[in-house]
This record gives sequence, C-alpha cells and structure tokens, in this order.
Amino acid sequence: QVQLVESGGGLVQAGGSLRLSCSTSEKYFSAMTMGWFRQAPGKQRELVAAITSGGNTNYADSVKGRFTISRDNVKRTVYLQMNSLKPEDTAGYYCNAHLGGTIGKYTWGQGTQVTVSA
Repeated sequence: QVQLVESGGGLVQAGGSLRLSCSTSEKYFSAMTMGWFRQAPGKQRELVAAITSGGNTNYADSVKGRFTISRDNVKRTVYLQMNSLKPEDTAGYYCNAHLGGTIGKYTWGQGTQVTVSA
C-alpha cells in the first residue's frame, strides 16, 4: 500500500511563506502526475497545483503567482512553496497522485495543516 506523508504546515501571518513536502513510497513516482489538494472546514476538497512526470505544472487561479509545485524523483517527494499567504489559504493540505479533478489515486494521508492569520 502506497503511503503519503505530508509535512511543513504551520501557523503563519498573512504575507508569510511555507514550504510543504510530501514523500511517498510509490516506486513509480517519477511516472505519476502528482497534485497538492486542500480542504477547509465545511468546504469541498480542491486541487491547488499539479505537476506531470515531465514537469509541466498547473495551478488553481487562486494561487497562481504565489504557489510553486516541484518534485524530486530521486527522493520521491513533491513540494509546494507557498508565498504571500492569505487567510483564505487556511486549510488542510494533502498530496496524492492526480487522476483528474479532485480525485487522488491512493488513500489520503494525514495531511498538514496550514493556518494563516490576518
């Protein structure tokens, strides 16, 4: 069973930065499109950013220009650099192999909480 372990969240003031990491045991990681997702209380999960095996990226409109997704295939890790954070970015952040929309291939991990204070 593939495991996903997210880390790097925390409490930060608006305008601050955080870097999230997600490590996986998936041996075919380099061939997978990976995504970062987030879910705030009472809201549906949304895709924040995705990166293909070839390094192509796409972002939700709400984070374009502020967030950057990247990957290290040797470490089987995907990152999310978050700059200029806003209170509306507050949510639990999760990674997964991206199958489209908000669908992940594997059982969701524990996620990492990001809280942005005004």
